[in-house]
Amino acid sequence: MGADTSVAQQVEAPPLKPLSFKSKLAATPANPPKYSLKVKNARGEEVVLADPRATRALIALMDVHAVNGGAACHWGGPAAFAEIMAAIHGIMFQTKDRQWFDAYNFVNDAGHTENGIYALRALYGFDGQTFEDLKGFRSIKSKLTGHGESHLNPQGVLLSNGPLGSAVPQAQGLAIADKVAKRDRVTICTISDGASMEGEAKEAFAAIPGLASKDRVNPFVLVVSDNDTKLSGRITKDAFSMERSFDAMSALGWNVIHVANGHNLQDVYSAVETGIHQAIANPNFPVCLIVKTIKGYGVKSTMENAAGGHGFPLNNGEKIVAFVDEIYGGTVPEEFANWAKALHTDWEQKEAAKKAKALASTGSAPTASPKKDKVQSGLAKGAIKAATEGWPVFSVSADVQGSTGISPFQKTFPDRYIEVGIAESNMISTGAGLSKGGFIPIVDTFGQFGVTKGNLPLTMAALSQAEVIAIFSHVGFQDAADGASHQATTYFAATSAIPHTTVIAPSCSDEAEAFMHEAIKRFGEARNAGKEAENYIFFVGRENYPLTWVEGAKFPWGKAQVLSEGSDVVLIASGPLLSKAIEAGKKLAEKGRKATVINNPFINHVDLETIGKAVKAAQGRVVTIEDHQVICGMGAQVSHALSQAGIAHRIHSLGIKGEFGQSAYLADELYKLHGLTAEKMVEAAEQLLQ
Repeated sequence: MGADTSVAQQVEAPPLKPLSFKSKLAATPANPPKYSLKVKNARGEEVVLADPRATRALIALMDVHAVNGGAACHWGGPAAFAEIMAAIHGIMFQTKDRQWFDAYNFVNDAGHTENGIYALRALYGFDGQTFEDLKGFRSIKSKLTGHGESHLNPQGVLLSNGPLGSAVPQAQGLAIADKVAKRDRVTICTISDGASMEGEAKEAFAAIPGLASKDRVNPFVLVVSDNDTKLSGRITKDAFSMERSFDAMSALGWNVIHVANGHNLQDVYSAVETGIHQAIANPNFPVCLIVKTIKGYGVKSTMENAAGGHGFPLNNGEKIVAFVDEIYGGTVPEEFANWAKALHTDWEQKEAAKKAKALASTGSAPTASPKKDKVQSGLAKGAIKAATEGWPVFSVSADVQGSTGISPFQKTFPDRYIEVGIAESNMISTGAGLSKGGFIPIVDTFGQFGVTKGNLPLTMAALSQAEVIAIFSHVGFQDAADGASHQATTYFAATSAIPHTTVIAPSCSDEAEAFMHEAIKRFGEARNAGKEAENYIFFVGRENYPLTWVEGAKFPWGKAQVLSEGSDVVLIASGPLLSKAIEAGKKLAEKGRKATVINNPFINHVDLETIGKAVKAAQGRVVTIEDHQVICGMGAQVSHALSQAGIAHRIHSLGIKGEFGQSAYLADELYKLHGLTAEKMVEAAEQLLQ
């Protein structure tokens, strides 16, 4: 690339003016918080703030409702942020001459803390929100999603969050827009130390003060919750200390303010107030507040927990009364105490019903059920097997190894893995370096982060002949409770066209084990022969499935698996939705229709020998189903391969039709909402048979 020597003639244009549209954010609350504490501002005046204990109690109570519904929740992060959020909202909601959102942009990039914001705002009655509304947290009927999402909750969320580090650069854009538009507005962005490890965040950490020094950015305040804790444990112990990164903020051009005790409400309020005043006084130096917090603050067991009680430590309402009591350390407000007691009573009643059911079934023959496990457990087994055979397998993780399933490999071989922190792009590129150095690297993260933050590193790994093996879990709607920001629905489209890459979607643990072992073996044999390897990308869900769908099944590499044979229609699925195709085949059989049901794990290398033969036998009638967008998905790739081979067919592809997901207690709720069910497969098959 050469220097830009192009010449452009300057022309007259109307003055630069932003588009005019009304903010959808809810108005400034008319009332003070229902439960409050008082602090003093810089002028010595009393200021009313939401009581952080009430916020924490509400977080715990709303989380119990979600876990009762089957959803995972978070406690540690929002508990650490309670004082910070109380101070920030107290200042924003004190705006007198205009709406709060005209004075402030508020962006939360601490993705697992949104329930703390919902709880805090419920204390104000923000957007008409009541404590009753909190009981629907993470349900499919609620706009209070697992992570703040503006497409469902524009009244409360300015910018969607969730993928850590991605909202800081968006906040940067907001502050630049305000500068260009000459708006009198301050941008406040909250983030955690874990999210600060992300490459996107670090780029913004450099760009914001750099551009501010050129007078291109409106007043900006960054608030960091520094608790040395992430999902899987302590940041310093597992990865590396962030202390030097935060020490460098001053050199980058930030006006750094340290708060030693992030749970002293007065100290936090004074620091936030000072930071805003200093940012306004000198926008060329954005302010960074580094606030020392304790993840899981308020409950001793979570404060001492290695991961700070990242997820919610209670699985039901059994211990919620004591939990809320400990948060308050004294007299609990009556409505919170009664709420906790009601949840406990509900748990008691459910336990009694279980016991009664067990007694009623005494003496009856037990019903045998197939053994189940998460698909990713097979991937770890395959890696362990390959390592014991002598292949130089090395694991590189970015904090979520307990969720992706590779943790058993790391515990089996503690000297054969490294954690690079919460940094997916860095993880994959580190894997590429290990690959070039003669190892067989396995990288792992959630599907959404793997295909978004990792797409360029995956491409560069293949281009550099430094391929990696990837485990990307929680794909599609399998990550139901976390909502759209965490739901990868473009994963096949994002990776299938990368050269020298094989995309695999196993549907059971045994299949995953076989394919992982074979992938490692193929990788190693290619390298030993002086040839290029391949990127092997495994996409898996998060729920439990039978270890195998067919007794004694074999899993030959590159082949689709025929689970049942028929001549009326072909049903094709892979990964989490294979069970829907199997069920649809049985329902069609009850109607006298014979379906061939095919498991198609090799997404971008379609097994035309198997699938083409079945499609011809069914006179070209095909129905596919997938936990993915219809566009560029598995069905599209099957249809394209059939067309390229000259195999005539008519196809109904069931998938997601250009929409984002949302929070739900269970993935099945989202499958039903989007028509990804056995019943819909049957309907599609019958339409083809008419």
